[in-house]
Amino acid sequence: MSSPGLTPFSFVILTLVGRGGAGPHDLRRNAEQGRMYWDAAPSQWYAEPKRLAKLGYLDAQKLPGKTRQRTHYTLTPKALEALTGWVRTPVSLPKMQHETVVRLMSADLVSPQAVREGIEALRDEVEVSLAELAAARRNWEALPHRADLLAVNDRYAERLLGLQLEWLDDAVQTLERRAAAQPPGRG
Repeated sequence: MSSPGLTPFSFVILTLVGRGGAGPHDLRRNAEQGRMYWDAAPSQWYAEPKRLAKLGYLDAQKLPGKTRQRTHYTLTPKALEALTGWVRTPVSLPKMQHETVVRLMSADLVSPQAVREGIEALRDEVEVSLAELAAARRNWEALPHRADLLAVNDRYAERLLGLQLEWLDDAVQTLERRAAAQPPGRG
């Protein structure tokens, strides 16, 4: 079932708004904690809910905030109907743009040491992501209706991050072997 005006990102927003509703700041914070699954420019996390409200998929309500009023979005019946149709559509493998994999391949063109220098930063980013997962787990108690679903995604993310570290170790070892076999003066 097609829903006019909705993109894959629209469905991300609708899903994150969820049962209790959410404000744009909540959506962006959740996105940062779950950046393993979906990435978008910060401005999109604010613009898309406004657009979805204009299309009738979200209700917008002004609520008091700490310093000024904030917008709180909730799902409309139209949103639930669209989500029901969307979840029935077939999925495919996730699309990836994995720059690190491409950088490794460049080690036959440039210095393996230079490639290693660039890809080693991935290790720190993976560690930060693992810490973010642990922090996000502490918020699950506020979402008891989603805790089991979040746990499935959390296990998936941990395995993906672990695989990144395994890949990085393998890549570094391969680059070290290439560097050791390289004739002097190259690199």
